[in-house]
Amino acid sequence: MEIAMNDVRIIMKETYSKLVSFKRKENRESFNKELLRILPKIYRYVSKRLNSAVANGKLNKGMFDPSDFTDQLFIEVYDNIDDIKSENELHVFLFKKVDELLEDSLVEEEFDHVFFDNIDTYSKPEWDAMEEDYTQDGDGDFLLLEEMDDNSLDKSNYTLDHVFITDEEKQLADKLDASLDKERINKHIQLVLDKMNLPMRTVFELFTNEGLTTEEIADIRKTTLDQVEELLASARQLLKNSFEKRFLIDSN
Repeated sequence: MEIAMNDVRIIMKETYSKLVSFKRKENRESFNKELLRILPKIYRYVSKRLNSAVANGKLNKGMFDPSDFTDQLFIEVYDNIDDIKSENELHVFLFKKVDELLEDSLVEEEFDHVFFDNIDTYSKPEWDAMEEDYTQDGDGDFLLLEEMDDNSLDKSNYTLDHVFITDEEKQLADKLDASLDKERINKHIQLVLDKMNLPMRTVFELFTNEGLTTEEIADIRKTTLDQVEELLASARQLLKNSFEKRFLIDSN
């Protein structure tokens, strides 16, 4: 995970320098080709947001395509590159702009209190049914355009390390790791994330998948650092509880 995140930062640095140069030369074609190098990660992020909205009944299938939002970035970045002072600012700028575009189009999602209030009572068949419904309704509907796919940019694969971070929690993670494969862990995390409200889920995704700091996320989300840290901690706690209740309750 760390290698992939570092790769993104390196690519972002190289791309930023080239974008500045191409803008000075007013070479729009080369500018757009270079920007395309870093858009797969943003495209995946948009895809996840749209998939979640479909899965939660907030968006009808076929209403939007990820490119409806990412295409606008070619204009936004070209028009604003002179005011973007570093690769880190470019990284934040891309997510901030695409978040603004998304939130202008998507209905705000409410926290699924019913799910979390009843997390202690769900049986294994009920968990499995929820996961199956989620996979059918929302997961994977939006695929990357072939020309945008870049293996150097990590895809969204959640792991137990994203949830269990303290030494004490690592002991629980070891128990889970012994009985669950990577795909099962990723699917469960995706399912639970889609039961969270939009701010909580987005903060978790930006921190774990996109390698952004809490300070950068606060900038993107136009909120305080304390609020971001609280949302991140709450998301982890809800995920940890869900793993314990679904997979460890019978082993204690």
